[in-house]
Amino acid sequence: MTYRRAAIPAVAGGLLLTALLWWAGASVHALQLPGATNVVDGQTVAQLQSWLLPWAYDPLGAARFGNAMAGGDAAGTDGASYAALEATGQQIRFGAVLVLFSLGALFLLRRLPPERGRTSAALWALWAWGLVAGTLAVTVSAPWWIASGGRGSFRFLPRLAGVIASGREVLVVTALVAAAATVLVARLTANGAGPLPREVVPTRAARLSATVGTAVVALAVVVVSRQSVAAALQSVSPSVGVLSEPGDLLRQWLLFGAWSGPVDGAFGAWLLDRGADVLLLVVVWWALRRLPGLLTRATVPAMVMGGVCATVLGLLASELLRVVRGAVEMPGDPLRLLSGFAEGVPAALVWGLVAGVAAAVTLRVATGRAEVAGAAPDGPEPAHP
Repeated sequence: MTYRRAAIPAVAGGLLLTALLWWAGASVHALQLPGATNVVDGQTVAQLQSWLLPWAYDPLGAARFGNAMAGGDAAGTDGASYAALEATGQQIRFGAVLVLFSLGALFLLRRLPPERGRTSAALWALWAWGLVAGTLAVTVSAPWWIASGGRGSFRFLPRLAGVIASGREVLVVTALVAAAATVLVARLTANGAGPLPREVVPTRAARLSATVGTAVVALAVVVVSRQSVAAALQSVSPSVGVLSEPGDLLRQWLLFGAWSGPVDGAFGAWLLDRGADVLLLVVVWWALRRLPGLLTRATVPAMVMGGVCATVLGLLASELLRVVRGAVEMPGDPLRLLSGFAEGVPAALVWGLVAGVAAAVTLRVATGRAEVAGAAPDGPEPAHP
């Protein structure tokens, strides 16, 4: 797919995602009306507000949320200046969502066009990228939010981690809608373009590449996220001024959870807990196994982005399994079960990048060896006089 054909659906999807997040944030006003608690209970209202306020384009309401998370208080100071600072942060946030999603979707549609046989793969990849784009947008705009609380240098990194972890539940739904719309528009703009080439990859090379990439994610799930290692990362607190206490931030960007060993007499429960982690690895392997054959060109950037999307999709599958299990064990509180859904997206981004690089390098080496092995028995062509 050419850049011209891919740019239209990419920008359309970015605009739709930005508009949906804006609309979701505007719904906070309805929750703040006096009659809202007559429809739903106060605990539900508070839960929904915590999901929506990070996307609310309301300096006063968002500043209240920012102060609550940051532990700061802008009251008694220049409130208008802090509100303007908060508004600037929100502008950066929505602008970053539009730019990041559009650029990522443009690249994905170029290498993974949603034609016949690739449509579902493009949809899942764009959905995963929507979550990544939203998470990165929250990250780049977080300093303005923290500063708007009036105490920007106090426990900066822990508060940065808290802001980054917010608003992800809304992204799961809005990113899926934006991805579906992007695929639909891309199908329309690609009408008449003809079938696009597929990368020819040896089966053994594709399997080896997927196995190496999955091993990287497994290392993060089993070793880095092990309870003892996770506790050590969480407790990192060097005294270096504004960059002190990075433990919460490291947890956000490195840990998928807290892997634990089986407890005496509870092996069955432990096995159920680990089922979600196994599902994550299975989805990652299957996606990386199919990815090279779906791409128009299995370049390193395409494999790296594919690794990120595969890891995010595996994370979503594991989170969904945990939600289903929680609903079976303790039904009746869906908001509590969905709270914190997809909280491991930053870790999936980091380890997906590493897994994508490892898979791309392995694929290139294995494909080169397969080509050499296939050409070796024939030898060079005889010289003709």
